[in-house]
Amino acid sequence: MSASVSAEETEEIREGFQQVDVDGNGYICASELGDLFNKVGCSMPGYQVRELLQKLDRDNDSRINLEEFTAIFQEMKDDRMSQSFRKALNKKEGILAIGGTSTISSEGTQHSISEQERFAFANYINSSLEKDPDCQHVLPIKPETEALFKAVADGIILCKLINLSVADTIDERTINKKKLTPFTTQENLNLALNSASAIGCQVVNIGAQDLKEGKPHLVLGLLWQIIKIGLFADIELSRNEAIAALLEEGESLEELMKLSPEELLLRWANFHLKKVGMSISNFSGDIKDSKAYFHLLQQIAPDGSKEDVPRIEVDMTGLYEEDLMKRADCMLKQADSLGCRQFVTATDVVSGNAKLNMAFVATLFNKHPALTKPAGDQDWVLESETREERTFRNWMNSLGVSPHVHHIYGDLQDAMVILQLYDRIKVPVDWDSRVNLPPFKGIGGGHLKKMENCTYAVDLGKKEAGFSLVGIGGQDLYDGNQTLTLALVWQLMRRYTLNVLEDLGHGEVAGDDLIVSWVNKTLAKAGKSSSIKSFKDKTIGTSMPVLELIDAIQPQSVNFELVQKGSLSDEDKLSNAKYAVSMARKIGAKVYALPEDLVEINQKMVMTIFACLMGRGMKKA
Repeated sequence: MSASVSAEETEEIREGFQQVDVDGNGYICASELGDLFNKVGCSMPGYQVRELLQKLDRDNDSRINLEEFTAIFQEMKDDRMSQSFRKALNKKEGILAIGGTSTISSEGTQHSISEQERFAFANYINSSLEKDPDCQHVLPIKPETEALFKAVADGIILCKLINLSVADTIDERTINKKKLTPFTTQENLNLALNSASAIGCQVVNIGAQDLKEGKPHLVLGLLWQIIKIGLFADIELSRNEAIAALLEEGESLEELMKLSPEELLLRWANFHLKKVGMSISNFSGDIKDSKAYFHLLQQIAPDGSKEDVPRIEVDMTGLYEEDLMKRADCMLKQADSLGCRQFVTATDVVSGNAKLNMAFVATLFNKHPALTKPAGDQDWVLESETREERTFRNWMNSLGVSPHVHHIYGDLQDAMVILQLYDRIKVPVDWDSRVNLPPFKGIGGGHLKKMENCTYAVDLGKKEAGFSLVGIGGQDLYDGNQTLTLALVWQLMRRYTLNVLEDLGHGEVAGDDLIVSWVNKTLAKAGKSSSIKSFKDKTIGTSMPVLELIDAIQPQSVNFELVQKGSLSDEDKLSNAKYAVSMARKIGAKVYALPEDLVEINQKMVMTIFACLMGRGMKKA
C-alpha cells in the first residue's frame, strides 16, 4: 500500500472495500460494482459498469483487489468517474457519512458507518453481557443512539467480548473495574487492543485514544473482528467433525478443510436447502425474500429425536406473506423460537446486508448445525491446530495480510501471504516482475505460478533476509510441509519482533544475548531477585522473572499478592502465566505468546515475550 496513504485513510479504504465486496472473497467483480450503484439509485448500464471496472482494474484480471482499490482512492480527487464511485459508496443504504478532522490529513477525512451494524452490535453486547456485574454501568446500550461508542471507552466491554470470543484470553484479574482514572482506562484499552491483536484482529490503525474518543468507524471495525472470531470458532472441521457431512462427491477431507468459515457456512446452508430443491450463492441478494431462511429454519429445527431436546415446529405460513418486510419479520419470529434471533432485523434481511446476514447464519449453525458425522470405514483422523500454528496464524492476521489466514498450510500455498510478511519485515519484494498475482488460472489452478512464488519466497529468505533455510525449497511451501513451513514462518516472526528493538535501539543489532543482558540489568536495577541465564531458564516456568520485569518497567503495576509462590503445581504455574501474559499486554507490550508457552518454557515464544517487554521498556526510557 502506498506510503502516501495515512493510517486513517487506510482504515477508510479497507471499510469501503468491504462494503462493496459483499461475498468477502477479497475481490470486487462487475456484479458487486453494479449492485452498489443500483442500491444507491444510480443504476448504470452494464457496459458502463464494465468500463468502470476496466478503468480501475490494474492487472486486467476482470476484478479489483485491495491494492487496486487503494490506488483508486488516491486518484479520486482529480477523476470524475472515480468520484462517482466515491459518492455511490457514501450513499449506500444504511450508511452514515461522518466528517472526520484527522490531524494527519489537513483536509479532514470522511468515514462511513453502518447504522445497521451499530444496532446489531449494541443488541449483541446487551444480550451477551446482560448478567455480567462489571458491565452494568453501561448496559443496556440503546441501539438507536450513539451510546455504543461511549460504552467501549473504558475498555471493560472490549475485554469481556474478547473473552467471549476466545475464552481465557484475558486474565480477569488484570482488568481495572472500579474508580477508573484516565491512566487505568488507558491500561484497559492497551489490554484490549493487545489481546485483540493476539487473537488475530488487525488493530494496526487503532489506538487507545481512538477508542476513548469512540471513533465510530474504528469501534465498529474492531467489534466486528472480535465478534466474527467468536462466531467462526467452531465452523472448522478439526473442532466439529460433523462438518464432514458436507463433503461433496469426489472431494477429499483435505480439500474440505481448506474452505474458509464463510465458504463452509454457505456449503452448510445449501446442504440443508438441497432437501427442498433450493440453493443460494451469497448472504446478500439471495436471502432478501426470506424464502431460503424459512426453509433452512425448517430443516435445522430440532425434530424431537434427541433426548432432552424437545421438538420445535417452524410455522411456515409467513412464507406466503407478500410484503417482504412482513415476511422477514415472520421468519425472524421463527428464528426466535430456535433461540437464534441475533444480528439481523427485517430491514437487514430485505436490504441484503451481507455482513450481518452472515453473522445470523453463523448463529444458526452454532446453535442448530443439524449435521451427523458420516458413518463408514473412512479414517477420520483430524489433527487440531497446534498452539504454535494458532499463534503464527493470529500474528499474520493481526498484520492485515490478505487473504485472511484460516488454515496455515493451505493459505500459504501460493506464498502471497509470506511475501506480504517480507514487506512487513522490510525485506524488499519485487512485486512487479517476480511475483505472480492471483487469480491463478491454468492447468491445476495455476500450479506452476504458485510454485514460482514459493521458490521466490524461499530465495528471498536465503539471499535477502539471511534466514537459515537449509533443506527448504519452494516445493515444501507449496506441499504444505508442516515442519519446514513453520521454520520459515518462525524466522519471519522473529525478525519482525527484533526489528522493533532495532528501530528503538537506533539500529543496534538485536539478538538473544542482548535481550537476556537487558532483562537482567533491568531486573537488577529495580532491586528484583529474579534473573535468567537464557530463554530455557527453569525459573521462567514460574513466570516470576516475567512478572518482576513488568513491575520493573512499570513500578507497582503487578499485585504480587495474586502471584503463587513456593512449590508450585501445574495449576499454580498456569495461573501465574495467565496473569503475566495479560499484565504484559496491559502495560503496552504486544505479546502473541500464550500462558502455556511460559509454563512449558517454549524457548521461541519465551524470546518473543522478553523481546516485546524490552521494546516496551526502551520506549519508556
